Amino acid sequence: MLAAGAPPAGPASGTLEEPQVRAMFDRIAGGYDLMNSVMTAGLHHQWRRRAADLADLRPGDSALDVASGTGDLAIELARRVGPQGHVIGSDFSEEMLARARTKEPAIRWEWGNALELPYDSDRFDAVTVGFGARNFADLDRGLREMTRVARPGGRVVVLEITAPTRPPLSTFFALWFDRVVPLLGRLAADSAAYEYLPSSVKRFPGAHELAQRLDSAGLADIRYILTAGGIIAIHAGRKPAT
Repeated sequence: MLAAGAPPAGPASGTLEEPQVRAMFDRIAGGYDLMNSVMTAGLHHQWRRRAADLADLRPGDSALDVASGTGDLAIELARRVGPQGHVIGSDFSEEMLARARTKEPAIRWEWGNALELPYDSDRFDAVTVGFGARNFADLDRGLREMTRVARPGGRVVVLEITAPTRPPLSTFFALWFDRVVPLLGRLAADSAAYEYLPSSVKRFPGAHELAQRLDSAGLADIRYILTAGGIIAIHAGRKPAT
């Protein structure tokens, strides 16, 4: 799955500059949901529900979904907080936000860069990102921003693809992401976007390293779940009370 957010950095193959990344997400917004469902056999909805569960929200709480894309995770969060709660979906792609608004007009969909979140510190009961953290130009800065805007005692949750290291799953993973996903992109008439996906996954840290980086961002009680045979990692941490 692709997800909108700040762009990746560095000279690795497939890296794009920020204007190119934003243009790419704007360009694929129309077919984004369909491609996600095709690539995951619809399981991405289940993974987002598990991430929303780890946000540990209650009716009336507030939440921010960073790099929200077309909004599926933000919508899951809204179901937890209920009509008396408050959810914001933030993204830097206007076309993605336009799609999100058609799904759930009651949620506040706002433009924002994940590296400079336009919100006060200690504001939200939970801050999440689903399939967008690997697009942060500076992962550590993005995680610190998510931690900053979470209230003391609040949760930060990161849902992301992770590369398995043991066969046969690692073999299948490499075949799927290096061969099948780019082919799907060509069929969708946007091969560049779906060649970018495998390279962004390869650059992203593994589950253990990501847990360490969440710790460095200032979170406590960090744990993570590996699901889908180890292809999906869901991390959660708590911002310490001050």
